[in-house]
Amino acid sequence: MSLSHRWISTFLDAQAAESGAAQNTLLAYGRDLVDYADWLAHRGHEMDAADRQMVEAYLTHCDAQGLSQATRARRLSAIRQIYRFAFEEGWRNDNPAIEIRGPGRAKRLPKTLSTQEVSDLLDAARTQGRNPQDRLRNTCLMELLYATGMRVSELVSLPIAAARGDPRMLLIRGKGGKERMVPLSPPAREALAAWLAERDAQDDARPRGTALSRQLFPSRSAEGHLTRHRFYILIKEIAVAAGVSPAKVTPHTLRHAFATHLLENGADLRAIQTLLGHADLATTEIYTHVLEHRLRDLVENHHPLNRPK
Repeated sequence: MSLSHRWISTFLDAQAAESGAAQNTLLAYGRDLVDYADWLAHRGHEMDAADRQMVEAYLTHCDAQGLSQATRARRLSAIRQIYRFAFEEGWRNDNPAIEIRGPGRAKRLPKTLSTQEVSDLLDAARTQGRNPQDRLRNTCLMELLYATGMRVSELVSLPIAAARGDPRMLLIRGKGGKERMVPLSPPAREALAAWLAERDAQDDARPRGTALSRQLFPSRSAEGHLTRHRFYILIKEIAVAAGVSPAKVTPHTLRHAFATHLLENGADLRAIQTLLGHADLATTEIYTHVLEHRLRDLVENHHPLNRPK
């Protein structure tokens, strides 16, 4: 193993142990840093001797490959972090990437859905499924997703213990193992109670000697619960049944709809940050276009100088 790859391995171990980085984050860091290390190796260099000009040349190479602005910004971020780690560990006495300006990230407005489209999706979920059990599960999945704004990975991996006791609040374990509480709407609580009753009936009918699943949405997958991929396909099927374009509907657009609709109805941006589990308010600020629209309407409709004479 080369020196650069040993650095990457040690860095990722530290990120997992000290920062509690999520598995997907670690995989992204690993891919980006291995690409950078391999680029250096083809030019006869290792990370310990690379200077600012080499880092900039690598970013130019990424641009020439046609990589998106967001991908290039993420790669520079990973390179900065590993060099900061190397400095803290005493492997280097500088960070050659610290003063490099990144390409930034394009501020694209998240795709979202209207309240009517969401209502149609929730209605369709009640009719989609091979049997009554599947329909109860699908209803619960959709109601929980829209009521809480959970990430799909958080939703499908919910433990059944989180649903016990008719909770008004749901405990969610998010990125990096961080926990947060989100309130449940009455329809979501009703759908959860109905699905939980069905889950308990399934457990009671299981063959003797069969282990109980600890998952709220169990399946035969390696993880023991409904997979993200299966739910992605499921939500497309529900969109077709609802008459909503499947191209517009993903688990993530339901998360965006949750945030957008709350803001449109007067919720505070910091409250949305907490509910979504964003570590940084800057991530949540993508939704400020909703606030701007609401404030403009507020001035136009309620400012005394705008009232008809």
